Parts: sequence; structure tokens; C-alpha cells
Amino acid sequence: MEETTTIFGIRTVIEAIESGKSIDKIYIQKGLSGPLFSELKEVLQKTSFNISYVPSEKLYKLSKGNHQGVVAKIAPINFANLEETIEKTINTIENPLFLLLDQVNDVRNFGAIIRTAECCGVNAIIIPEKGGAPINADTVKTSAGAVFNIPICKVNHIRDAIFYLQSSGVEVTAATEKTEQTIYDIQFNKPCAIVMGNEGKGVSPSILKTVNQKAKLPMQGTIASLNVSVACGAFLYEVVRQRL
Repeated sequence: MEETTTIFGIRTVIEAIESGKSIDKIYIQKGLSGPLFSELKEVLQKTSFNISYVPSEKLYKLSKGNHQGVVAKIAPINFANLEETIEKTINTIENPLFLLLDQVNDVRNFGAIIRTAECCGVNAIIIPEKGGAPINADTVKTSAGAVFNIPICKVNHIRDAIFYLQSSGVEVTAATEKTEQTIYDIQFNKPCAIVMGNEGKGVSPSILKTVNQKAKLPMQGTIASLNVSVACGAFLYEVVRQRL
């Protein structure tokens, strides 16, 4: 099974960026300076990678050599282009199903969601460039390899992806407790997309304002919410049930 590759060294990371590698995250030592680092900064200004500024101790844990203050994680997959993926899917599938993840942070939740999405016939998963869980070895393992079987698109802003889906005739539903409508009130026999939110905060308010509708799962117990991967499974299988 393919896993995340760790690369280190300023020149190595620059070359990886310029060659178009799918970089999942870049770690840069706090306070780093110098002409080579200035070159890296110039390259990074043209990109929107997920970057963390960390102490040197963190970099030593991530790498096994002279990291020069920079370590990068290369994703085990190539991310799909959003516009091309949506256009191709809509033109070839009668009722496509898309899944958007608004900053799901836990890699195991992410992997479990990918696995369920693949089983439910989701045509593409859309994630933010920054703020979400990386696609690393844990994600791959938890997804049981499903990460290699479904297109995953990285976008700068989830809201922009929602607008693009809506302009393409796709109805977008957000999973949230901030509504009286349940998933059983929604008709999913049409081109549709579901938005799942962060483990703690849920779907962000700005995104809730842009979706076509909101829906929740009816809760019978005393605990107020489900794990996001479980909730996602319930939403997706309601789509499957309606389409059978």
C-alpha cells in the first residue's frame, strides 16, 4: 500500500513544488532565514499549500537527515481538478453525488469517511487546501485503500466549490443540528452534494449561508451528536436508500 512520503531540505522541497508533486503539508522552522529560504518563500507565494511554522525539534522528529529547516509531506495520491471532475461526472452520471468536508481534522475519521463514501457511490470528495486532515498513511489504512478509488479534489475555499456545484445544477445539503429539518425530509433523487463539518464546530456559519438546505439526524438519546464519520455514513446511506 502506498504511503505518504516525507522529503526534507529546502532545495528538495522547491524542486518537488516546481515539479507539480501533490504536497499535503509543509513544515518550516520558526525564524528561518537566508537566501535559499528566500527562494522557497518566493515559490510558496505562488501556491496555497498547508504550511505550519514549528520548532526545530518537530522537524527532527519528522526527518532523518539535514532538514535545513524545511520538511514536506507528499500525499500518496494525485488530487483531481475540481472543475474537470464535476463537469465529467455531471456529463456521464444521471444523479451524481458529491461529498464536501469542511475541515474534518482527524485522519481516522477522514479515512473512515472515504471508505464509506466509496461504498455508497460518491463520485468525488472535496476538501479544503488548509485546515483539514492530511492524506497520510493512517488515512490510507483507515480507508482500506478506498482513497485510491475515488477522486479527491482540494480547493482553496469550500464555499467556492459549493457555488460551482450549484451553478452546475447540483443541490447542496449541509449536515447540521441548527435546523428543524431531518434528512428524511430531503429528496436525494437528483444531482446532490452533502457537506459534513468539523468534529467540534460542525459546518462553519459562512458555509451554512451558501447551501441550498440544511438537515439533521434525529437523535433519541441523551448525547447531542454523533461522530462525524458515523453521521456521514447515516447521511450517505439515506441517499442510497432513496435511490435503490
